[in-house]
Amino acid sequence: MRRLKVVRKEAERGAAGVTVALLMLVLIGAGAMAVDVGQIYGERAQLQNGADAAALAVARACFEDPCTQAEADAVAIELANENALDGGSAVFTPVDLSVAKQVTVQTSTRQGTAGPGFLSKMFASALNAPPVTVGAHATAGLFTPGGGGAFPLAFSNKCWDLSGAVDTGTLQKISWKPGTTCTGPSGTTVPGGWGWLADPDADCYAVTSVGNTAGSDPGNNKPTACEEVLQGWLDVLAAGGEVNVTFPVFDTSTGTGNTAVFHIIGYATFKIIGWKFGNNGVYEYHNTTAALGNSNLACAGGNDRCLIGQFVKYISDGSGGGGTGGVDLGTVEIRLSN
Repeated sequence: MRRLKVVRKEAERGAAGVTVALLMLVLIGAGAMAVDVGQIYGERAQLQNGADAAALAVARACFEDPCTQAEADAVAIELANENALDGGSAVFTPVDLSVAKQVTVQTSTRQGTAGPGFLSKMFASALNAPPVTVGAHATAGLFTPGGGGAFPLAFSNKCWDLSGAVDTGTLQKISWKPGTTCTGPSGTTVPGGWGWLADPDADCYAVTSVGNTAGSDPGNNKPTACEEVLQGWLDVLAAGGEVNVTFPVFDTSTGTGNTAVFHIIGYATFKIIGWKFGNNGVYEYHNTTAALGNSNLACAGGNDRCLIGQFVKYISDGSGGGGTGGVDLGTVEIRLSN
C-alpha cells in the first residue's frame, strides 16, 4: 500500500500574496481607466459647450455687422476659454467663414500654453495606455423662422416696407379701422373682421406657422389678457428701451368675419412706438399729433384702431423649435445646425 504524500504548508506560502497583487493591479487599472474615461467625457462636454457658445457668438457678431477674420477668431477664442473649467481650450483658427450665413468653430484640448494637444496626467498612462486628444466642433447659421407665437395680430405683406438694402423701414401707421393702402380699401384686413388672430386660450398669444392659415377674431374688442402685455410695453418704453415685436405676415386672406383666415408667408419685426387698441388706460399710447409730430401717424378716435412704428431688421437667438422656411422679411434666428 502506497503512502499518501503529505504536502507541507510551507510550500503554499506566498500564493495568496501573488493573487492579491495581481487582483490589485487589475483593480487599479480598471479604476484608472474609469477615471480617465470620465475625464475624457468631462473634457469633451466643456469643449462642446465652448464650441457651441463660440459659434453662436461669432455668428451674431459677424452677421449683425461685417467682421474680419481676426475679429471672428478673437470672439471664438474668448468664448471657448470661458466655457472651460480650467479657462483654457484651443480653437483651431481661422474660424470657418467660407459658407454664407454660416460659421463653424472647432475646439480642442490645450496642452499647457502650446495650443492643441493631449490630455495630460492620465492615470492609465501607468499602464502604458496612449495619450488622448479630445475635440469638438459646432456650426451656427442664420435661418428664417417658420413658425412661432406672438401678440395676436397679423400684418399684410402690403404693409411691409423693409427691403434687403435697409435696416430700418419708414415710420408708419398700420390701421385696421379706417383702412389704409396696406390693409385694403374696405377699411378692414378682412371683410367683417379687424385684424386680431384667433386666440382660443384668451392669453393674448397666437401660434402660427408658415404655409398654414391662421383664423381671424373679428371685431374691435381686444383680448382681455393683452392688458398685461401692453403694460409691459409701456414699462419698457418708459425706461428708454425698445419694443420690438415679431408678427406673422400674410399674403392673402379669404372668408369673412370669424370664418376668415390669413395665409402666413413669414415673420417681420415691428419696432413699436405707439398704438390705439381702445380708448382708455394701456390700450392707447403715444397716439396724438402732438406726441408724434405728424398728424398722418396718429390714429383717429372712436372705433379706429392702429399700430405705429417701423419695420426693422432683427436677429434673435433661436432654438429651432419653430422650424424654418419663411420668406426673408428681415427677421432671422441664429441657431446651431449640428
